[in-house]
Amino acid sequence: MTELQAIILGVLQGAGEFLPISSSAHLALAPRVFGWPYQGLAYDVMLHLGTLLAVLVYFWRDWLKIFSDAVKRPAEKEGRLLWLLAAGSVPAGLAGVFLNDLAETKFRDPLWIGFNLLFFSVFIYLADRKPAQAVEEDSFSLKHALLIGLAQSIALMPGASRSGMTIMAALFLGYTRGAAARLSFLLGTPIIFGAALLEARKISPGDLNAAFALGLAASLITGLACIGLLMAWLKKRTLTPFIIYRVILGVSILWMFRRS
Repeated sequence: MTELQAIILGVLQGAGEFLPISSSAHLALAPRVFGWPYQGLAYDVMLHLGTLLAVLVYFWRDWLKIFSDAVKRPAEKEGRLLWLLAAGSVPAGLAGVFLNDLAETKFRDPLWIGFNLLFFSVFIYLADRKPAQAVEEDSFSLKHALLIGLAQSIALMPGASRSGMTIMAALFLGYTRGAAARLSFLLGTPIIFGAALLEARKISPGDLNAAFALGLAASLITGLACIGLLMAWLKKRTLTPFIIYRVILGVSILWMFRRS
């Protein structure tokens, strides 16, 4: 793993984790497209640590308030948010436990990824075009948390996109685009944290080199930029550019890796 490769993978992770274009798809495809060897578990963990830091840094005030309200007024709407986010993280957590082997093998097939990029783009498009999106975060309930959480579990398949699936589900439930994006990022924090924590113990001291640090920094910086970009973008615009990108990438992948 060269330093340049680590930086490129960090940028792909930081952008793909928060934009609805699937980070796992890009990380699975990059070595195949560029002819690189698989980056290894340690670098995958490093990339997730970068995006975990990005979402924690960007939303640090929100998380402080969420924890504070959960302790001071757990019965009120504001105090229940922490527990709702925890409940919404359960489906994806269970999916990760039981389907992890498939996610690391069959689901990483380029043709499967290309199909997922196209297939789930249809549902993201339909959700993005749904009228009367007026529900705000104060309407977030256990039912909504579990439904959005179930959608998040679909992202175990590269090409679906964690942010894409959660924003899609929130839009189908009638949330505004801004509320859907914020709930997506908050709900994704426990999952990103869990994935990073689960695998971080496998990092050895020998893995901590310049490429490791540069990849983490690239993932962090790109992640911060893309969170801000999407939050600002969705206040006034639709998901159309990201859907177009997904379709172009999906068709390109199916063509590049077509089998006779």
